[in-house]
Amino acid sequence: MAEDFSYRDRELDWLRFNERVLQEAADHRNPLLERLRFLAIFSSNLDEFFKVRISKLRQIKKVKKNIRKPLGLKPNKLLKTLLFQIDQQQQRFGEIFRTEILPELKQHKIYLLSHADYSEKQRLDLQEFFEQKVASKLTLIEGSDLSANSLKEGELYIVAYDKIADKMAVVNVPTTQLGRFVEVLATEGTKVYTYLEDLIKLNATAIFKQLQVSSLHNIKVSKDAELYLDDEYQGDWIEQIYSSLSQRQLGQPTRLLYEQGMPKAVRSKLRRRMGLGKIDMFEGGRRHNFSDFFSLPEEIGKAQLNFAPFPPLKSQPFEEANIFFDLIAKKDRLLHFPYQDFRYIEDWLFQVAMDPQVTAIHISLYRIAKKSRLTSALLKALENGKQVTIFVEAKARFDEANNIRWGRKFEEKGAEVFYSFPNVKVHSKILHIERLENGKKVGYAYIGTGNFNSKTAKIYCDHGLFTANKGITADLVQVFRVLKREMLRPKLNCLLISPFNTRSSFINFIQREIIHAQTNKPAMITAKMNSLEDREIINWLYRASNAGVKIKLLVRGFCCLVPGVAGQSQNIEVISIVDRFLEHARVFLFHNNGKEELYMGSADWMTRNLDRRIEVITPILDVGVFNQLKDILTIQFKDNVKARIIGSKTSNHYVNRPTGEDEVRSQYEIYRYLERL
Repeated sequence: MAEDFSYRDRELDWLRFNERVLQEAADHRNPLLERLRFLAIFSSNLDEFFKVRISKLRQIKKVKKNIRKPLGLKPNKLLKTLLFQIDQQQQRFGEIFRTEILPELKQHKIYLLSHADYSEKQRLDLQEFFEQKVASKLTLIEGSDLSANSLKEGELYIVAYDKIADKMAVVNVPTTQLGRFVEVLATEGTKVYTYLEDLIKLNATAIFKQLQVSSLHNIKVSKDAELYLDDEYQGDWIEQIYSSLSQRQLGQPTRLLYEQGMPKAVRSKLRRRMGLGKIDMFEGGRRHNFSDFFSLPEEIGKAQLNFAPFPPLKSQPFEEANIFFDLIAKKDRLLHFPYQDFRYIEDWLFQVAMDPQVTAIHISLYRIAKKSRLTSALLKALENGKQVTIFVEAKARFDEANNIRWGRKFEEKGAEVFYSFPNVKVHSKILHIERLENGKKVGYAYIGTGNFNSKTAKIYCDHGLFTANKGITADLVQVFRVLKREMLRPKLNCLLISPFNTRSSFINFIQREIIHAQTNKPAMITAKMNSLEDREIINWLYRASNAGVKIKLLVRGFCCLVPGVAGQSQNIEVISIVDRFLEHARVFLFHNNGKEELYMGSADWMTRNLDRRIEVITPILDVGVFNQLKDILTIQFKDNVKARIIGSKTSNHYVNRPTGEDEVRSQYEIYRYLERL
């Protein structure tokens, strides 16, 4: 009998995820400045969505209809639906900012002024600041010279219009050099800031000398951030990446966001000059680039306006160990970020760099921090004559240039550096250390769910496993041999490695649960991940549900599986948690008739992670580590404060907490749980 399963559209469900971020901005249980930051996150997310996903749909539109049709691709219809929903969310966004955030900021004596609000004294002070700091950084673009190539992606500009002459001109807002916010003279106990664009508007007459300015409006353009892949599978990847970076600035515009009230004549001129359609023009509020609100000076915040700090917890075993190798050799160790300190990884690498018994280091780097102790430790290892092999992913979107820059620096210092495969990204977060002990080579490993990046480790929820397990370390050696092009396919003992055995292994695990359910044995799957999209995995989850397997999923981002549908997914429960930290870990628990198996690593259940990336998923073999991860999963599924139900109707309702039941805010409970370890 043919299976008639249903799925959610990936793009539409991503918007539902971003709606959850918007819910956090509206949630009065969050401190005021944190709500403002959630608006910034929402805005930043949406910018990337336009640069990547909307641009991809535009590329699909270029494909001939007779090719699109058999594939079920309907980009025009989907674009209209997406843009309508985005418009609805943008309206809600503006409403939260204008009617909730700004008035509450004023209650706390924090003011964000527009140029119409300046006192005479403030006006004079700001005029001096403009002349000394701002004027020299402005670039004027005449209307006749304006094109898509004139404007940088994602940056703010001001459009001046002369209604009498029917002319316009554009000037940049140099936030990259000067920041978005300028502090204004204020009385004691009050914090007052103005926006850089308002300071520029104050001086419009001096800037736009050739116009009799009748209106001034902010604009921002989003451009295609996808690399031009048609010819990228030939030649040297590194040079092509550099080339595509320059192309990215000149990419196809996907959206022009303009300030409300802009005259129709100006919109028409901009649209023609930018080569945009009416559907690409978006009316926004007065303020664009809300991601700049991340840069609001932290000192404006009184303690109650921010989340109470979570000081990174110490790991007692690592604190007490003089040599981490001895600690890891005794038993596997697990760290949980951001709750515990990322510096233990950095400290270990410095020990590695100084240890005369260490002979070789292999590491994969996906997103490299611009400056970090980890990279310093690798450089120190090279300085001390260690053999260091580094795999640098040159196609990590928006981090390509920084990654390549680091790769070249490591090469200059003597490291063996490998870059991307033409059609496969290396997304794994792995480290292997070779050490001579009693005349024998011994392997030590680290496998994580998150990047080797101290900055993101402060805000992303991830797990990192330290192990000397011989099966795991032997498999990791095989993975690095593949990365070094020494072998085509690894010979594996226990690791799941995409694109080799991850898909087949997960399907086998699901099928095993189905068999248990069909023979009246307990059958359950519990998993958490960033996103769930792969049709084959979803179909097997549906079949498992129909067989009676109880399935609980925590999916932070988009989820193409439709839960709670009779005859399809009635035994599948899906929640999403959006809170102060970004849920980023991937953990998979299979009941296996009481002989539970637990896995963690870098891969989501997405086609790209299963088939087109090098991913590493490790079994959890140590009982103590196993129990920690299982306990954390249990806490998360008890969340009744920040968990949302992902139901068949995609409601995004918060999980209902019955009267009298204690609050469980999982990220706070996990912190307390780890404090007690």
